[in-house]
Amino acid sequence: MTDELLQAYDDQLRREGEVGTADELVLHGPLMWAVFDHGGFVTYRDLAGTEGEALDVLIEETVAHYRDDTTVASFEWKSRGHDLPADLGDRLVAHGFEAEPVETVMIGEASLLAGDVPLPEGVVVRRVGEGGDLRDDVTRMLAAQESVFGGGRGPSVDSALAELAGGDSESWIAEVDGQVVCGGRLTVVPGTDFAGIWGGSTLPEFRGRGIYRALVAARARSAVERGVRYLHSDCSDMSRPILERSGLRAVTTTTPYVWTR
Repeated sequence: MTDELLQAYDDQLRREGEVGTADELVLHGPLMWAVFDHGGFVTYRDLAGTEGEALDVLIEETVAHYRDDTTVASFEWKSRGHDLPADLGDRLVAHGFEAEPVETVMIGEASLLAGDVPLPEGVVVRRVGEGGDLRDDVTRMLAAQESVFGGGRGPSVDSALAELAGGDSESWIAEVDGQVVCGGRLTVVPGTDFAGIWGGSTLPEFRGRGIYRALVAARARSAVERGVRYLHSDCSDMSRPILERSGLRAVTTTTPYVWTR
């Protein structure tokens, strides 16, 4: 089953599945060079056997494109643990990229996560804009996520609002006394069996109470209502056990390599 999930991931979620909302998109060999308002992004289904000196040239051309033809401050080359060649990461680092922490790619049936999760007293989980002002909800959610993740590479408020307006994305928050303590997105990938759960972040002082699990369940129920079969997520070591207990499987790893001016 894991092999089938990995094949579906490669076939449906890479390349076009990752750049549907890009502001700019350039095809170059096996790569797609995308630009979003928060930076650049390199995606591909595989590298078509490119290795050795030819791979160095491809990396050099990619750096030159973002350095000379765009105004982005940084861009991400998102590798996967099953990508070939095995020395891709070393070659990216040699060209000035920095590796970010390895995450686990998890996939499973949305219905497995869609059960009811008891909420701690005083915690409210809701979709942004329902029961509150949409822009204010999004602004507060992004600020909370920024305080957890840092880095400044997340979407802007206007970009997040535009994505929500497109209809394929939802954002959900958990609040305590009006404070956003956890937030995350559900993004349906058109033309596929998948939706992604992204940005799940809980303020440190509110962890260990089941709030993140409740937010996952709320997004999963919405995904099921939308006819989504599979959920996928790039998980940290903190969130992976929660999703594993819900029935998701680890299919590969992902390491973002980031180039910065």
